[in-house]
Amino acid sequence: MKFKSYWLFVLVCLASCVPKEQVVLRAIENVELTPGTGVDPILKADARFYNPNKIRMNVKAIQLDVFIDGKKSARVDQKLRSVIKAQEEFTLPLEVQLSIKEIGLVDALLGLFGGKKYLLHYKGHVRVTVKGFPLKIPVDYTKEVRLRI
Repeated sequence: MKFKSYWLFVLVCLASCVPKEQVVLRAIENVELTPGTGVDPILKADARFYNPNKIRMNVKAIQLDVFIDGKKSARVDQKLRSVIKAQEEFTLPLEVQLSIKEIGLVDALLGLFGGKKYLLHYKGHVRVTVKGFPLKIPVDYTKEVRLRI
C-alpha cells in the first residue's frame, strides 16, 4: 500500500508542474528581409507569445518550418536561453536564411524587388521547460506580408 501512495504522491507533484493553460502565439510581427550570403536573403521576424499561467518557464529552442506561398523555404532551428515570466507577453526573435531556389528564382527575385505580397506560414514548435520538465508549444501561424529587399 505504501508503494501505491508513493506513486500517487509523485503523480500529484508532476501534475502541479504542468501549466494549466497553453501558451498562446499572438502574432508574428516586424517581418523583414535583409541581404544574406549569396542570393538567398535572411528573413527576420518577432514572434509574440502570451503566458497565461502563474508559473514562469524557460525557452530552450525554436523549431519551425517556414513556407512561402505553400512552398517550404526554410527551417528555423534556434537554441535559446530566455525566461518567460508568469502572466506576461514575451517576444522571441526569429531569423532564417531563405532558399530562393525553393520559391523559384526568377519569380522570387522579381517579387522581392517589387514588394510583392507573400503568404508566410510558420509551422513547428517552441521547446520550453517548466520547473525542469520539457514541454512543446505548438506554432501554426499564417500571415500575408509584403516582402521587399
